[in-house]
Amino acid sequence: MSAAADQSRPVAALLERLANRRGVRQFVKFGIVGLSGFVVNLLIFTALQHPLSLHGRIAWYYVIYSIAFLCGGVSNYVLNRIWTFRSNGHAFREGISFLSVSAAALVVALIVGHLVAPSVGNGHRNWLISTVAAMVVNFLVNKYWTFRSVL
Repeated sequence: MSAAADQSRPVAALLERLANRRGVRQFVKFGIVGLSGFVVNLLIFTALQHPLSLHGRIAWYYVIYSIAFLCGGVSNYVLNRIWTFRSNGHAFREGISFLSVSAAALVVALIVGHLVAPSVGNGHRNWLISTVAAMVVNFLVNKYWTFRSVL
């Protein structure tokens, strides 16, 4: 057996143990759902910006960003409830919690966006940085608060 095969065995065992942990599986699913919400967010953001002039895009940036972000959040809630956390808790209560977390994450994203705007402007680069910052808040708070009944 080669040295490379000997070294890959512990790594493979570690990856298998991680894959069998519920929290890790949930995080991966949350990431996949987040990616779909990311796409929904990006498509809506781009569609809402498209008909506007450059001045209009700048003037309406935060409104457009907020609408797109919350649309992605609603999409994420439905998919996370059904697939990631397989929750059978009270849908309305969980939905309110999830959207509250999304609103808090939106505030984080808007603050981050405001801080990075002087460096990157108010366009897709700002959108990307702000959205990634909000993703961390979304996962942790939703896992341990919104869907705590399925921990």
